[in-house]
Amino acid sequence: MKLCSQLGRGLMVALLMGGAGGALAQGQIGPGQEGTVKAQHGDWQIVCRPPPPGAKNETCALVQSVAAEDRNNVGLTVYFQRFSNGQQVLRVFSPLGVLLPPGLGLKVDGKDVGSAPFLRCHNFACYAQVVADATLIERLSKGQSAVFIIYQTEEAGIGIPVSLKGFAEGLKGLGQ
Repeated sequence: MKLCSQLGRGLMVALLMGGAGGALAQGQIGPGQEGTVKAQHGDWQIVCRPPPPGAKNETCALVQSVAAEDRNNVGLTVYFQRFSNGQQVLRVFSPLGVLLPPGLGLKVDGKDVGSAPFLRCHNFACYAQVVADATLIERLSKGQSAVFIIYQTEEAGIGIPVSLKGFAEGLKGLGQ
């Protein structure tokens, strides 16, 4: 599967972050919300938005968007976010029309990591989310590539590769 160029990925993030869309829970970043790219770490960007009402600090996430050039409307936006309570979340947005029951699969460097259910669909995407434990963070930090698997039919999944280049550095850049 061919992926958009690095410039195309950055443009996709800018479009997703700046376009219209539904709001997520307060303090969470997702497509359709305004944001500013604060840093680039390999293939990942730190994207921040102003603090939600009552908060002091801006909300930031480590973000990468990939789009398939050979499949119409198939792509993902992956967010990794740390919250002030210490919780770390991996959230993946997929296109509308994805088959929901199988959930979202993940492989890192060819090894199966597991799957997560889709939690909700908005007017712009469906998303799956997991609380990222130390094991998952370590795999993503030390890995070379991840493949997120979505299903448009029951017969076969579509593996969408996501580079992990810069993920570990981006985590350090997110700070706390």
